[in-house]
Amino acid sequence: MPRSITTGNLALTSFEEIFKSTVSPSVGESVIELPLSELHPPEFHPFLVNDDDSMKRLSENIKRYGVREPGLARPNPDGGYELLCGNRRKRACELAGISTLPVIIRDLDDDCAAICMVDSNLEQREKLLFSEKAWAYRVKMEALNHKGVKSGMHSVDALADQTGESRNQIFRLIRLTELINALLDRVDAKKLAFTPAVELSYLSHTEQTKVAEAMDKYEIKPSLSQAQRLKKLKESNELTIGMIDDILSEAKKPPKDGPYGPARFRKYFPPEYSNRQMDEVIIRLLANWKAGLSA
Repeated sequence: MPRSITTGNLALTSFEEIFKSTVSPSVGESVIELPLSELHPPEFHPFLVNDDDSMKRLSENIKRYGVREPGLARPNPDGGYELLCGNRRKRACELAGISTLPVIIRDLDDDCAAICMVDSNLEQREKLLFSEKAWAYRVKMEALNHKGVKSGMHSVDALADQTGESRNQIFRLIRLTELINALLDRVDAKKLAFTPAVELSYLSHTEQTKVAEAMDKYEIKPSLSQAQRLKKLKESNELTIGMIDDILSEAKKPPKDGPYGPARFRKYFPPEYSNRQMDEVIIRLLANWKAGLSA
């Protein structure tokens, strides 16, 4: 897992140096062929390497034309090299029966290595999962905070300037890294919408686990309003495990012939009330009304 995110600017490094090309050889560098057995992925690599149709096409292309763009690696103190850029190409070579990969060897500290890893993948991959983009942004923001960025510019501004994402969207994406895997995987699989997922990221891991269990139990996707209610209850220290089940067990849409039951009276109750709580109040009021009729 990456280090926790820090904030603020530290000793400044040249902005141009931070964002220089990550794959072009610098002066004095050369591209060399290294055995795949000497190339290892970074300890934390937010980008997935899947044996999917895209990988199959890449492997067939490499088998026919070779690797057209070298990877980028840095020496590993324990031996071999850490492959910062080119892990998909490495896997494609393995599938194609090719035993080496052309790489550029560059001495980089941890922060520069993280920036290079993220930049190259953001530039080269057309489609990214929410989890990949979220962790990539978090890793890069942390590295920029450690390295320092252009005077007067915070790490989120630098990232927004480079990616075209708004500051708010970057922060919202990074919130996804606070989700447990069971929920983050659902975001990637489009079984949990992005905006409700951001709201759910403010719950504890235990509470998030209960959310995932309720999603399976009731075969539902939490709506934005449900996620917001859970977050509000969490912020006021009122959220209980039972409330999570109650709220997520509610029908998301009323019947086509009109809203009946507790859903019809939602506007008369506090937003954190579950269907069961509303039922109890309504039944109690009706009981009192009936008793008054017979008095």
